[in-house]
Amino acid sequence: MKRIVIAGVSGAIGGALATAFLERDPDARVIGLCRNPDRVAEGLRADPRCRILAWDAGDADSPARVAQALEPLLPAKPGIDTFIYAAGLLHEPGMFPEKRLEDVVADTMAQAFAVNATGFALLLQALMPWLRHREFKRVAAISAKVGSIGDNRFGGWYAYRSSKAALNMLVRNLSVELPRRCRPVACVSLHPGTTESALSEPFSQSLAKLTVHTPADTARNLMAVLEAADEADNGRFLSWDGSELPW
Repeated sequence: MKRIVIAGVSGAIGGALATAFLERDPDARVIGLCRNPDRVAEGLRADPRCRILAWDAGDADSPARVAQALEPLLPAKPGIDTFIYAAGLLHEPGMFPEKRLEDVVADTMAQAFAVNATGFALLLQALMPWLRHREFKRVAAISAKVGSIGDNRFGGWYAYRSSKAALNMLVRNLSVELPRRCRPVACVSLHPGTTESALSEPFSQSLAKLTVHTPADTARNLMAVLEAADEADNGRFLSWDGSELPW
């Protein structure tokens, strides 16, 4: 994994993944995508092997601009060998996980789907020319166990659960299509485990009973799962420890 594109690099998991790739391999090159490049860690912005490009999951025209900016940095012919979608939205001012049906709001549902699901499909659509080379490549979406339909026993969190379930379906669809167009490939959903981040911070009291990973630990765990992935793993929903989760 030497030519890597990470969407959501300003987030805890995306930033930790970018840092881990660069620290592990001196030949690695990382293209980081996020809405606000100024929020990316200074170490990544200063690293000459990492370039940060502006990208907004809620803007349908943004992926085309990313592709245009990417071409002089990483030509499509050698392509990328790893694409990780680490963007995610659970809460923000005026938006918080729903506890009951009456809390569902159309605008926040649409916003969650734009960031957690639709943005993945549109960005991958724009990056397809970089995936047509004949080397093995990995396409990974950072999903969440709460997006599992089969594992849902508590309900609530309508927008987040539904949008992550939609992300999982996109991965499943792509696991059928991508081998026809850019084999060899493994397209997978990954559950990162509970991670210390701005996303999880409002739930710190309820997380006290769970195992909570640092972003660096999560990055190492996910990299190990990705490194072990091969074509036989295409279309799977994998947890941070390599175990398989129900869709």
